[in-house]
Amino acid sequence: MSPLSRREFVAAGIAAGAGLVIGFYLPHGPSTGANETFAPNAYLKIAPDGKITVIVARSEMGQGVRTSLPMILAEELEADWKQIAIEQAGASTLYGDQTTGGSASVRTTWDPMRKAGAAAREMLISAAALEWGVPRSACKAENSTVVHATSNRKLTYGHLASAAGKLPVPTDPPLKQSKDYKIVGQPLPRLDVPSKVDGTAEYGIDFRLPGMKYAVLARCPVIGGKVGSFDDKESKKNSGISYVGKIGDSAVAVVADSVWGAIEGRRQLNVTWDDGPNKDLNSAAIFDSLKKAVSNKAATLYSTGDVAKASGRRIDAAYQVPFMAHAPMEPGNCTAYFQGSSCEIWAPTQVPQDVRDSVAQAIGLESDQVKVNVTLMGGGFGRRLEHDYAVEAALVSKAANAPVKVIWTREDDMRFSTYRPASYHQLSAKLDGQGWPVAFTHRIVSPSISAQKGSPGPDGVDPDLKDEAALVYSFPNALLDYVAPETPVQLGWMRSVYALQVGFANECFLDELASAAGKDPLEYRLHLLAKDDDIKYFDATWHTARMRGVLQLAAEKAGWGKPLAAGHYHGIACYGCFGSYAAQVVEISMENDQPRVHRVVGAIDCGQVINPKILEQQIQGGVIYALTNALRGQITIDKGRIVQGNFDDYAPIRINEAPVIEAYFVESTESPTGAGEPPVPPLAPALCNAIYAATKKRIRALPVVS
Repeated sequence: MSPLSRREFVAAGIAAGAGLVIGFYLPHGPSTGANETFAPNAYLKIAPDGKITVIVARSEMGQGVRTSLPMILAEELEADWKQIAIEQAGASTLYGDQTTGGSASVRTTWDPMRKAGAAAREMLISAAALEWGVPRSACKAENSTVVHATSNRKLTYGHLASAAGKLPVPTDPPLKQSKDYKIVGQPLPRLDVPSKVDGTAEYGIDFRLPGMKYAVLARCPVIGGKVGSFDDKESKKNSGISYVGKIGDSAVAVVADSVWGAIEGRRQLNVTWDDGPNKDLNSAAIFDSLKKAVSNKAATLYSTGDVAKASGRRIDAAYQVPFMAHAPMEPGNCTAYFQGSSCEIWAPTQVPQDVRDSVAQAIGLESDQVKVNVTLMGGGFGRRLEHDYAVEAALVSKAANAPVKVIWTREDDMRFSTYRPASYHQLSAKLDGQGWPVAFTHRIVSPSISAQKGSPGPDGVDPDLKDEAALVYSFPNALLDYVAPETPVQLGWMRSVYALQVGFANECFLDELASAAGKDPLEYRLHLLAKDDDIKYFDATWHTARMRGVLQLAAEKAGWGKPLAAGHYHGIACYGCFGSYAAQVVEISMENDQPRVHRVVGAIDCGQVINPKILEQQIQGGVIYALTNALRGQITIDKGRIVQGNFDDYAPIRINEAPVIEAYFVESTESPTGAGEPPVPPLAPALCNAIYAATKKRIRALPVVS
């Protein structure tokens, strides 16, 4: 099956909307005993002992879905939260697309999880009414029991499980109003924390099987290169090495009894590489090609008015952003056990169904002959939307005739990954006599991730831009367009993807316009958001009132306009993506000509908040991730090779560098929207705008510290 883009996955889920749960109901017939588990749909099981198990069909990589999704179902179920247990779903046909990406886990399962809980609640109430022989209207569900209002009799869900399983499943159960929520909106502790604290939580890299071997792969260091030939004589002199062989066209696997044995065997492997056509590729040439592509025919993303006819003082600027690596703390890994007519996979993956289908195709099986178990992930950020590591594990297991865990070293993970594309941005505006923009244009030049993967969008528009590159300001004349040159560098989705790039360029340029007009940066933005406009952007509608609200919240909490400590400066930025509105204020000082970030105030409007504590963590994590990217994160290429290899030359923010982070959200009863990625894009422009406030120097290329 061809992989869906993140945008297609999100659109499919939203389009299906309320109808999803109906298709998810598990077949169930008459009960055959008094001790049956009640399983009215694919998301829920209630045992006779009262244990309530919620099946989570999205992958947990630190964002909290193993808590937030059960909260949604438990709310409608009227469950006792203390009785909730979780079960991770593997690759399945029961849940629609199980992709975890695009900040979509909550927003695409909000209605399905609510209906799953509500349907079960209604069945349990009916079962109690039948047992008591009373009108159903006299019964209500609360705290994992059904209560009879007149007599105050109670029956537990466990007691009612068997009887409820004999009743028809309602197709359109009534849903609660937000004012009645008891679980949703509460800062409940995460269900997965105890196992992470006591060490029982199982990440992909932790998983073990009896008799399991370990494998590392030698891969061509040049982008697009292949194996020419190899000599394994020295490698096989090491005890414990059981297999050395070519895997695909571009790698040689070394299999051993231990990780270190496999690494040592790889070190002694003698490989002759066919470097291919990219052996002279370098970063300078790539950026030259992006700049030249500015004059290519562009696809229109958004247009209003006529920018060509507008007149006024013209301001121009260009911005650029480098390739980026995901760099999760847990490097790539996967365990596979090929057994002839079947294969079982244990993978830290964001795409279990794609893993299943890709593995099946690679080893000559049908999809239903491959079982995929989803483990916890030590970070993902989009890297595990790929499935190369799973295919490698299956191929090596088949070749070595044993269960095998493939492990990527940190250097492997950095140098043989997929990368967020580099981009170049050409912006222009025309200002009236008061300094307000009467025209605004932004041309985005960036290779298309989806096109490289074989799923180009219509009219040359990468599908992800529809969720990540909106312009949420009221310009009388505006044009946002896109050019997609090709690149041999392997591309992949990375946390906030194009939104980080577009937000950086847009929000820095807005500050340039405010400065040219002699106006306060907050005042300038609020002027452009003053009118309550609904801005249509592809199939989304953005509301200037919501952007204005979140911008004002961040500015108020940061004390914008009030005196700062001596030598401190701040910058502001806002951006809309993944259906949400985010704003940040960054406070800095300059030390040895470098910025020291002291405080970041972040605000978000992401609709109904499921768990405020998890949302706070998402904002904090997004700020740290974005700060690393903005300050020094970049992937460079020389002689066709990725230069960076570890955290010494791709350094994350250290604890002593971390700012105070304050997180706020707009109270809302709107349906939930994205939370994992929207906090990322405003950080870089707010930081660079603060640097300008301190130094009067514009930063138009990331990273800040190169």
